[in-house]
Amino acid sequence: MGCRVRTVKSELLRLVVVEDVIVPDLRGRLPGRGASLHPALGCLELAMRRRSFSRAFRTGRTLDVVRLRDFLAGLDARR
Repeated sequence: MGCRVRTVKSELLRLVVVEDVIVPDLRGRLPGRGASLHPALGCLELAMRRRSFSRAFRTGRTLDVVRLRDFLAGLDARR
Protein backbone atom coordinates (compact mmCIF):
# COMPACT_ATOMS: atom_id res chain seq x y z
CA MET A 1 0.00 0.00 0.00
CA GLY A 2 2.82 2.42 0.77
CA CYS A 3 5.64 1.69 -1.67
CA ARG A 4 3.39 -0.36 -4.00
CA VAL A 5 6.03 -3.07 -4.42
CA ARG A 6 4.45 -6.50 -4.88
CA THR A 7 5.75 -9.28 -2.67
CA VAL A 8 4.58 -12.48 -1.02
CA LYS A 9 1.91 -12.24 1.64
CA SER A 10 4.22 -13.54 4.38
CA GLU A 11 6.46 -10.47 4.05
CA LEU A 12 3.59 -8.01 4.52
CA LEU A 13 1.85 -6.79 7.65
CA ARG A 14 -1.95 -7.01 7.63
CA LEU A 15 -3.74 -3.97 9.00
CA VAL A 16 -7.34 -3.54 10.12
CA VAL A 17 -9.37 -0.66 11.52
CA VAL A 18 -10.72 -1.02 15.06
CA GLU A 19 -12.77 1.98 16.26
CA ASP A 20 -11.06 4.40 13.82
CA VAL A 21 -7.58 3.21 14.83
CA ILE A 22 -5.38 1.29 12.39
CA VAL A 23 -3.91 -1.70 14.20
CA PRO A 24 -1.55 -4.46 13.05
CA ASP A 25 -3.20 -7.88 12.73
CA LEU A 26 -0.32 -10.18 13.55
CA ARG A 27 -2.34 -13.40 13.44
CA GLY A 28 -4.42 -12.39 10.43
CA ARG A 29 -7.67 -13.17 12.18
CA LEU A 30 -9.19 -9.83 13.16
CA PRO A 31 -12.56 -9.16 11.52
CA GLY A 32 -13.05 -6.43 8.98
CA ARG A 33 -11.52 -5.20 5.80
CA GLY A 34 -7.75 -5.62 5.76
CA ALA A 35 -4.92 -3.88 3.98
CA SER A 36 -1.28 -4.93 3.63
CA LEU A 37 1.86 -2.90 4.17
CA HIS A 38 5.58 -3.65 4.36
CA PRO A 39 6.58 -3.58 8.04
CA ALA A 40 8.73 -0.45 7.66
CA LEU A 41 8.27 3.16 8.70
CA GLY A 42 9.17 4.34 5.20
CA CYS A 43 6.24 2.48 3.68
CA LEU A 44 3.93 3.87 6.37
CA GLU A 45 5.03 7.42 5.59
CA LEU A 46 4.45 6.87 1.87
CA ALA A 47 0.98 5.46 2.52
CA MET A 48 0.10 8.44 4.72
CA ARG A 49 1.42 10.92 2.14
CA ARG A 50 -0.62 9.27 -0.62
CA ARG A 51 -3.72 9.04 1.60
CA SER A 52 -3.89 5.32 0.88
CA PHE A 53 -5.58 4.30 4.11
CA SER A 54 -8.94 5.96 3.42
CA ARG A 55 -9.09 4.28 -0.02
CA ALA A 56 -7.92 0.88 1.22
CA PHE A 57 -10.37 0.81 4.10
CA ARG A 58 -13.13 2.52 2.08
CA THR A 59 -13.83 5.20 4.65
CA GLY A 60 -14.01 8.96 4.59
CA ARG A 61 -13.10 9.32 8.24
CA THR A 62 -9.69 10.25 9.58
CA LEU A 63 -7.93 7.18 10.92
CA ASP A 64 -5.44 7.18 13.78
CA VAL A 65 -2.02 5.70 12.89
CA VAL A 66 -0.21 6.32 16.21
CA ARG A 67 -0.48 2.71 17.39
CA LEU A 68 0.75 1.42 14.03
CA ARG A 69 3.65 3.90 13.94
CA ASP A 70 4.72 2.85 17.46
CA PHE A 71 4.58 -0.82 16.47
CA LEU A 72 6.73 -0.24 13.37
CA ALA A 73 9.20 1.89 15.34
CA GLY A 74 9.60 -1.01 17.76
CA LEU A 75 10.30 -3.37 14.87
CA ASP A 76 12.93 -0.99 13.44
CA ALA A 77 14.59 -0.72 16.86
CA ARG A 78 15.00 -4.52 17.02
CA ARG A 79 16.75 -4.70 13.65
